[in-house]
Amino acid sequence: MPVNLLIMLVERVGVLIALAFLLTRSAAFRRMMEGRVRRGERVWLGLAFGLFGVLGTYTGVVISPEGVAPAALVGTTLLPEEAIANSRAVAVILAGLMGGPVTGLIAGALAGGHRMLIGGFTGLACAIATAAQGLVGGMLRHMQGRMHGGLPPGRALLAAGLLEIMQMVVILLIARPYAPALALVRMIALPMIVANSLGVAFFVVAARVILDAEAAKEADAARKALVVATQTLPILEQGLSRDSALEAARLIRSVTGVSAVALTDTERILAHVGVGDDHHRPGERVLTAVTRRAIQEDRTQVAADAAAIECRHPHCPLQAAVVVPLHEGDQVVGTLKLYFNPERSRTPQELAEGLGYHFSTQLTLARAQRQAALLDKAEIRALQAQIQPHFLFNALNTVMALIRLDAEKAREVLGHLADFLRRNLQSTQEETVSLAREIEHVRNYLAVEEARFGDRLTVTYSLEPDALSVPLPPLTLQPIVENALVHGLKGVQRPWRIAIRAEAADGQVEISVSDNGCGIDPDRLATLIDRPAAARGRQSGLALHNVHERLQGLFGSGAGLTIASRPGEGTTVTVRLPAAAQQEGLHDDQDPGGR
Repeated sequence: MPVNLLIMLVERVGVLIALAFLLTRSAAFRRMMEGRVRRGERVWLGLAFGLFGVLGTYTGVVISPEGVAPAALVGTTLLPEEAIANSRAVAVILAGLMGGPVTGLIAGALAGGHRMLIGGFTGLACAIATAAQGLVGGMLRHMQGRMHGGLPPGRALLAAGLLEIMQMVVILLIARPYAPALALVRMIALPMIVANSLGVAFFVVAARVILDAEAAKEADAARKALVVATQTLPILEQGLSRDSALEAARLIRSVTGVSAVALTDTERILAHVGVGDDHHRPGERVLTAVTRRAIQEDRTQVAADAAAIECRHPHCPLQAAVVVPLHEGDQVVGTLKLYFNPERSRTPQELAEGLGYHFSTQLTLARAQRQAALLDKAEIRALQAQIQPHFLFNALNTVMALIRLDAEKAREVLGHLADFLRRNLQSTQEETVSLAREIEHVRNYLAVEEARFGDRLTVTYSLEPDALSVPLPPLTLQPIVENALVHGLKGVQRPWRIAIRAEAADGQVEISVSDNGCGIDPDRLATLIDRPAAARGRQSGLALHNVHERLQGLFGSGAGLTIASRPGEGTTVTVRLPAAAQQEGLHDDQDPGGR
C-alpha cells in the first residue's frame, strides 16, 4: 500500500509543480527566490501559494476503511472516518521557505482552513499542521538570512522532510479517535514525507535553472546593448540623421543578428537594414501602424506577429517587431525598431529597450552639446565639456566588465552614470543649486569611478547639515573632484584618497576637496586661478579658473577658490561662500526636483 500511495502522490506533486511554475513568470516571485521580496508582495504571494495548496488538497488521495481512491478535483467532502493524503504541504512549505513567515502563514492559513472545511477526522489537526508548516518554514527562512544565491535545494529537502514529520506528530496529538489516527500515520507518513520533500526540492532546483537561464539572456542583451552603445557614441554625436541612422542600424544588426533594424524620426524612415528593405526605404513615410503607436503613446510596442505590425505593403516579410521610442530630453524624436522571427528567437524587448535608453541618452547629450556651442559664456561651455568621450568609454567598459562578474553592481553603476549625465545636462537651465544637489552629482560621478578603480580609490565625506542648503553654481564641485582624480592622483602609487568636507563657521561656508596626490608645482600654483592662460593646453587650469570666476560673479569678491598644495603630499581646493549666500537660499531647493 505505501508504495502504491507513494506513486500516486508523486504523480500529483508533479501536476501541482507544473502549475506552480506559472509563478516563475512573476517579477515578485523572482525577487522572492533571491530573498528580496517587497513588503506588499508578501500578501499576494501568500494567497497564490495558498491557492496552490488548496489545489494540492483537491488532487489528493482519499483514505477510508475500504481503501484508497483519488479525490474529486472540486467539491470533495470527507466522511467522518475518512482522511486525505495530499501534496498541499508542497505549496505551503515553499511559501514559508522562500517568502518568510508572513507569506508562509497566509498560505498555510488559507490552505489549512480549506482542509478543515472539507471534513474528515483529521480536518482540525491538518489545518493546524498546515498553518504551522508555513509559519515554521518562514522562521527557518529568516534564520538563514538573505539568500544571495537563492534557496539551496539540500536545505529545502531537509526542511520539507522535517515539516512533514511535524505534521504527522500533530495528527497523532490532535486527531481522534487515536487508533485510526495512528493507523493513518503508519500508512501515509513515509509516502507523504518522501513525495512532498522531493517535490519541494525539485521545484527549487527547476525554478533556479529557469531563472538563471533568463538572467543569462538578460545579461547577454545588456552586453549587446553596451557594445552597440559604445560603438555608436561617435556615430550619434551629430544627432539622428539618415547617415547616422544607417550606420547605427548596420551596427545593431551585425551585433544582434535580428531580421531587420530600422530607425525613424517622427514621420519618415531614416534607415532600414535587413528583411523588407525593398519597400521600407529611407525618406518614405512610416509604413507600420505599430511605429505610429509607439510615437503617439510614447511607450514600447511589441508586435507578436505580422498582423500586429500592420505594414501597408501587401507582401511584407516582416514577422514580429519591438518598437522603442527615442527621446531628446522629454521629447520623442523617433523610434528604434528590431524585427525578428518569433519562431526562431525570443522577443528581444530587453535588448531593444536597453538600446533605446542608450540612444536616447546619446541623443540628449548630443543635443546638449549642440546647445552648448551656442552659449555666450565660454565658462559654461568649458565646464560642460568636462564629460569627455574617454570618461564615457571608461564608464561603459567598466560596466561591460561588471556584467560578467556582478550584474547587480553593473545595473547600479549604470544608474549612477545615467543620473550623472542627466544632471550635467540640466545644469544649463539653472543658475544655482543647493550644495546637497551638487554633492549628489559628485557622488554619482565618483560611484562610476570607484567601480572602475575598486579598492584603489577611497572617498570620504564630512558634511555639516547646516551647510547643505547653501546655493552655488551648478558644476562647481564636480570639475574640482575630477581634477583631483585625473590630474592630482595620476601616477601616484599609494592608495588614492579624496576627502570632501563642508562646514559653516564665522559667517562663511567652506567646502573643500582634498587629495593625497602628487601636488602642484609652486610656480604653476601661483597662476592657476588668476591667469589660466599660463596653463594653456591644461583643461584643469581653465576649469578651476572658470569655477572661481563664476563664484565671484554670482556672490562677489568674498567668494571664490583657494588652493593649498604640497608637492608629493597632495592638494586641497577650498570653495568659499559668504554667509549672505547661505541666508539667501534657493526657491528650487524647496523642491528637490529642481526646475
